Amino acid sequence: MEWFTADGYWWSRLVFQRALAALYLTAFLTAALQFRALLGTHGLTPVPQFVARVPFRAAPSLFHLHYSDRAYAALAWGGVALAALVLAGGADAVPLAAGMALWAALWVLYLSIVNVGQTWYGFGWESLLLEAGFLAVFLGNSRVAPPVLVLWLVRWLLFRVEFGAGLIKMRGDRCWRELTCLDYHHETQPMPGPLSWFFHRLPKPLHRVETAANHVAQLLVPLALFTPQPVASVAALVIIGTQLWLVLSGNFAWLNWLTIALAVTAVDGELIGDLSGTGAPPDRGTPPVWFTVLVLAVTALVVVLSYWPVRNLFARHQRMNASFNPLHIAGAYGAFGSVSRHRHEVVIEGTDAPPGTVEPQWRAYEFKGKPGDPRRLPRACAPYHRRLDWMMWFAALSPSFARPWFAPLLGKLLAGDRATLRLLRGNPFPDTPPTQVRASLYAYRFTTWHELRATGAWWHRTPVGAFLPPVTAQTLEATARRAGLAPPHHER
Repeated sequence: MEWFTADGYWWSRLVFQRALAALYLTAFLTAALQFRALLGTHGLTPVPQFVARVPFRAAPSLFHLHYSDRAYAALAWGGVALAALVLAGGADAVPLAAGMALWAALWVLYLSIVNVGQTWYGFGWESLLLEAGFLAVFLGNSRVAPPVLVLWLVRWLLFRVEFGAGLIKMRGDRCWRELTCLDYHHETQPMPGPLSWFFHRLPKPLHRVETAANHVAQLLVPLALFTPQPVASVAALVIIGTQLWLVLSGNFAWLNWLTIALAVTAVDGELIGDLSGTGAPPDRGTPPVWFTVLVLAVTALVVVLSYWPVRNLFARHQRMNASFNPLHIAGAYGAFGSVSRHRHEVVIEGTDAPPGTVEPQWRAYEFKGKPGDPRRLPRACAPYHRRLDWMMWFAALSPSFARPWFAPLLGKLLAGDRATLRLLRGNPFPDTPPTQVRASLYAYRFTTWHELRATGAWWHRTPVGAFLPPVTAQTLEATARRAGLAPPHHER
């Protein structure tokens, strides 16, 4: 069955699977370190309340069988250990069936987390990791050569990621068609990185080149993934280059790194072997019949499920980052169909002065990733995902994004909740919790070269108004509901 396997892609598979294991490890680590404050029994949006109202068939998860914070921690840290084992080569050191079982276990564990993750896991790269992880199960291990059909399915996934993102831009904000979106994007993106200031300050003609190159990389280059070698390898390398540019210019969790890993599978593995000096892979022989049948069945399943993302690509109102089934297989991807022209940030402050004090001293809660202190250079955190920081960006766009969790967040700060405070850069009230907290909205922009040299500040900010007026633990719920920042009782 020479048609079934592609010996020349042995090294491509190896690099892809090890990179995927590293990203799984990052995702499980993110879950383990952040879940208690966000999703725990006493978190901002508790899992027990979610599984009580959402049936298993709508969100398959092991936590429908049992949930406790201890069980969640065990699952997340177990995922970290399992991903580390696979990263170290554990899935290649065992028989084929056992290696596939290890990859399947990673997929089931992370699916269980994502499907109860609610708003904190509503990002496209969650489904992308699950879909890539599902396909990795059927790529086999070192006992067999990579199956051609699964390699094509991985390319199909990469195509949807890139082409879908390109279409959503051309159909969305006119600045993409006018080549002006990158005049704003580096400054207004959710989580700027340490080089974002410099990217923003590039000459505008270079921003036009950036935007045009993005259209080429997302709308034309993906088509070449389905052509013979070496053209497909060249297309994959172009995609890898553009993704590395995005890695340098911002923080998008593991989206860019996972896209790079997917693109590696389209690079001729013999080229990787030659460049690395490892030579050609050994002959793996004929794959077992059961593996062949399983790959054929999975290929048929993905082809059938691909009807929905294909229809979405040609739809007038294209959906972005949509899953069409609870298993997150054959989804739709894309980002930044619209680009904000101005940046707003929600700044949370507290005071230990009694209510009614004429001029209380307010102290800000600083976040680890999102902009706050204007003099602080934006930090690099990707592929690690700071979920609360990202959602604070959405909150600044519209209070509706924050309705399920913002009032509970302030309640945790008023109570001095340790799990919540661990998500922040520091606690301005280390001895006793504040008596009041408030949230203010500021307009942020990157400083100019002159302002940076004069003040040392990377950001300039201007007050816009109150996001939520000062509240105490007793007045929080009523005030937040009037401001549209707390769900009504019937939604709880």
